[in-house]
Amino acid sequence: MDNEPAVAFEAASKAYGTVRALDGLHLTVPPGETVALLGRNGAGKSTAIGLLLGLDAPDSGRVRLLGGDPDRAVAAGRVGAMLQEGRPVPRVTVRELLAFVARTYPAPMPVAEALTLAGLTALADRRVDRLSGGQVQRVRFAVALVGNPELIVLDEPTAALDVEARQEFWDAMRGYARRGNTVLFSTHYLEEADAHADRIVVLDSGRLLADGTGEELKRAAGGSLVAFDLPGGPTEWLGALPGVTSFEIRGDRARLRTDDSDATVRALAARDAIRSVEVAPVSLNDAFLALTHKTRKPSGTLEPTS
Repeated sequence: MDNEPAVAFEAASKAYGTVRALDGLHLTVPPGETVALLGRNGAGKSTAIGLLLGLDAPDSGRVRLLGGDPDRAVAAGRVGAMLQEGRPVPRVTVRELLAFVARTYPAPMPVAEALTLAGLTALADRRVDRLSGGQVQRVRFAVALVGNPELIVLDEPTAALDVEARQEFWDAMRGYARRGNTVLFSTHYLEEADAHADRIVVLDSGRLLADGTGEELKRAAGGSLVAFDLPGGPTEWLGALPGVTSFEIRGDRARLRTDDSDATVRALAARDAIRSVEVAPVSLNDAFLALTHKTRKPSGTLEPTS
């Protein structure tokens, strides 16, 4: 069992009517890894999480969780989950709620330990329904981990939280991950995936589009970005500059993706076109847009990045 992956999708497919939500997904996550799941709306992230937690079954292929069927791993308390939907429980304190949940597991974590990991010790005797949105999210995180799971699955865990609350949540999550546990989370905040994941998996149209570290995905998207203020006139010549692989115009400013930023800047200087020039590495957001560009539908929308 020690050699078994924490998560394994083996050619897993799932359709809802004529919509193919997952299309032969192959994905393996070893124990102890923190993996971010990215994708546009409808890419298959929620379907993958539902199959992983045994909430639904694949039409074909197989999903394995901690070496066995998802239902068995969940029933044994080896998996914790924090899904998008959920409301505060009224008239109970944080400590009371965690104690109740802990009693439903065969080998739970001590409540005091769960409170510490989630950063809730000072709020233990506060009523859950009187906490702020960020504090409630940390309570939901504590509920997911009080069963002492080996794997925790988080579906958009920081949606609608402000910047401070998001940071507090990720501080708590890192404490759990440092214990050698496995974390799989979906998010539409790409900077969170870049900052907190060992590995990033990009889904598109139910298929695996990219899989690697944040740096690997950025390199695959191509080099650097060169931005500068436009001198006016036509812009078609930008695509012919040395190193430039693509470009876009935003107002009076051009953004060039280039695999040789030095050559691109020299060419701009030769044309006396350098005005407020900026050279920066490709961001994960740029990499995501580049990766999904070929499969983007005209009417589709990308999920926001902040």
